[in-house]
Amino acid sequence: MSADHNATVATPYAAVYLIFRKDNRFAFVLRANTGWMDGHYALPAGRVERDESFLQAAVREANEEVGVVVQPENFEHRLTIHRKHPDSEWADVVFEAAKWRGELFNAEPDIHGELIWFAADELPDNIVPNSKFIIEKYLAHEAYAEIGWD
Repeated sequence: MSADHNATVATPYAAVYLIFRKDNRFAFVLRANTGWMDGHYALPAGRVERDESFLQAAVREANEEVGVVVQPENFEHRLTIHRKHPDSEWADVVFEAAKWRGELFNAEPDIHGELIWFAADELPDNIVPNSKFIIEKYLAHEAYAEIGWD
């Protein structure tokens, strides 16, 4: 590849989002003390670290954010989103936990105010837009979506 060709290769950031569903309710955390969307509910999520696969990140984030252990084979891919912002691009991969060990709780009280379960038709107004978008696409059984590419 030429140097000019390399300059055009996309290098999106990567994140995982986690769906924990119980009795048609979804687990959300209330963001706090982060400086971004504090006071808004979001799906458990996090950035993928260097030398970490999407699935490895999902396993790690499940434990870090909501205190449960999910075996890799118990995560099911539900949605991939290519998200564009004015100054960045993201590849978001959404996994649903088919089963897990432990009871979900707010495992990061320094950055989350609470963990709460919401029904899809009772989502609050103060939800992070990307989390709402994910739930909508999940319920529509879509496996791929794009946002911000006007």
